[in-house]
Amino acid sequence: MAGPVSPLFLERYELKYLVSMSMVSAISDYIAPFCEMDHYSQQAPDSFYKINSLYLDSPQLHFLRQKEAGAPNRFSMRVRSYGDVPKAPYFFETKYKTREFVKKRRGKVDIENWQGLFQDHTLVEGLEPASQKNASHFLDIAHIYNASPVILAQYRRLAFLSTIDDYARVTFDRDLRYQSTTEYNVVPDEKLLVHYDTPEVFDEPQCNVVLELKCERKVPEWIVALIRRFDLTRGTFSKYHSSMTHQYQSLYAPEAMDMHPAEAYAPLSW
Repeated sequence: MAGPVSPLFLERYELKYLVSMSMVSAISDYIAPFCEMDHYSQQAPDSFYKINSLYLDSPQLHFLRQKEAGAPNRFSMRVRSYGDVPKAPYFFETKYKTREFVKKRRGKVDIENWQGLFQDHTLVEGLEPASQKNASHFLDIAHIYNASPVILAQYRRLAFLSTIDDYARVTFDRDLRYQSTTEYNVVPDEKLLVHYDTPEVFDEPQCNVVLELKCERKVPEWIVALIRRFDLTRGTFSKYHSSMTHQYQSLYAPEAMDMHPAEAYAPLSW
């Protein structure tokens, strides 16, 4: 049984595809000889577990602007938690993208009052060394950009880990939702969550599941075979960008449909 092990530093390719829910079972069966469910999927009643991501950005939405501009070197920031009622550990994640390659630094925070780290950076000294380094990096970047919470996203994930490679993952994300927030809070309010896995967001109405194939610099042969077997067409999808765009369109449409999201948000105190 795979344990809840997630590296604090990752360098990998992330190949993204939009698929229908009907394809999840077929792809899961296909990869069974090479993978097993990760710890969280093994614990979930239907194999899909909840992930909550609190995204931070600057008052000018610098990270969002870089994403929309297609900047070859960019990054994003989020505080990640798991489950219906999130509890420690929480993960401070800084995710860098250089063209098609991703580097992610995770700081594992084993304290419930994780919000306190933003007021008192010395609290990271109680973390284990690798997490202390990555959490300090996260807090430094947040300070430099004056970054604070802008949106809380949630989705349900079915995840597999390779049993034959040093590192490879296959994940299916569904039920993509978000809620507007400016609070340091990773507990979603069911009454405020809004779906953004809609035909307007996904070009194909029947394809509302995000499939991600993640691996190190050498793509395993079984992943190449999987792509060919199911005739997958690679695309791009950002949960942060998609949820923010959906929110801005909901707030300002139809008047602001041609505006940049950061311009539409300008009147708000973000």
